[in-house]
Amino acid sequence: MGDDGGAPTTLFGTEERIGALLDHTIVDKYAKLEQKGKICAEYVWIGGTGSDLRSKTKTLDKLPKSPEDLPVWNFDGSSTGQAPGKDSEVCLIPRRIFSDPFRGGDNILVMSDCYEPPRQKEDGSISEYKAIPSNTRAPCAEAMKKAEKEEPWFGVEQEYTLLNSVTKWPLGWPSRGFPGPQGPYYCSAGTGASMGREIVEAHIKCCYFAGIKLSGVNAEVMPAQWEFQVGPCIGIALGDEMWMSRYILMRLAEQFNIDVTFDPKPIPGDWNGAGGHMNYSTNSTRKEGTGWDAIQEQIKKLEKKHAVHLAGYGTGNERRLTGKHETSSMHEFTWGVANRGASVRVGRSVPVEKCGYYEDRRPSSNLDPYVVTRLLVETTLL
Repeated sequence: MGDDGGAPTTLFGTEERIGALLDHTIVDKYAKLEQKGKICAEYVWIGGTGSDLRSKTKTLDKLPKSPEDLPVWNFDGSSTGQAPGKDSEVCLIPRRIFSDPFRGGDNILVMSDCYEPPRQKEDGSISEYKAIPSNTRAPCAEAMKKAEKEEPWFGVEQEYTLLNSVTKWPLGWPSRGFPGPQGPYYCSAGTGASMGREIVEAHIKCCYFAGIKLSGVNAEVMPAQWEFQVGPCIGIALGDEMWMSRYILMRLAEQFNIDVTFDPKPIPGDWNGAGGHMNYSTNSTRKEGTGWDAIQEQIKKLEKKHAVHLAGYGTGNERRLTGKHETSSMHEFTWGVANRGASVRVGRSVPVEKCGYYEDRRPSSNLDPYVVTRLLVETTLL
């Protein structure tokens, strides 16, 4: 509290956030100005925590046709936890181009990954770019290349929770209190049941404009919790599109002065956690007649590597995977047909049609999709 017992104080003097002080209609006026042939390329990358997203803008003279047409750029890795101050340069290599829904026009978003710059060796030769330790895309791309004949398809169900940016309490919940118990909120409509739909609707349109394979959205079981689905995507594309869809969501939340959390259990107690369920299939599992057998063989392999997968399936998952609230216990591996309380769920139609896909329900909402998809491919195919 402030010294006068009034509003809580913060870095800015009051509990108001800067975003609430800005008038976006003024920004819109300048957004319509002609760019005189210039292109804004917003390079986006994953920061040092493995979950934070960073970005910076580069001006281009023409629209690139592919990521290879874009220049390699760099940033100060000492400010993102990705390099020491005495050797702080980290290079950004462009990997995917998306249309920019915020600047519009020909402006682009560029999903990039991070590398040490080339160095001169003692013999005078120049080294190649080397992926930094926090670059999870590089090993994922290697695994997908090895497994490309099996054409792995992925679809992710990304759950997240909207928070009041001042109180850090779920959006629409009573101040320092709780709404009614879970039941009326899942796939809901109406005041008091659906909270934050404006952000969800804006996110849909922005992802479509960007070229992301957004395949659906819905309100989740806990009020102020939502889910969007990305996919099906082949191989490395799932990670690229999921990270960019998160970036777009966070940029939208800025404009609404709302916080987004991917915490797997944002509210303790009798409330559902948040997951990042990964749907997965390969040529073998999709093959008519024998696909069901291939699925069962892959699940056996997943069971043997249960601990390895959990270690890479997100942080804080032990608070979510308790065996309650539509989760399995993290201490045992289970699977079943249409069982949402299992580690792996198989759709009801799969044993009937003898082929299809299955859902790994263990990943947390703060999963790194590059890590999860790599682990699935390595365990089941490599």
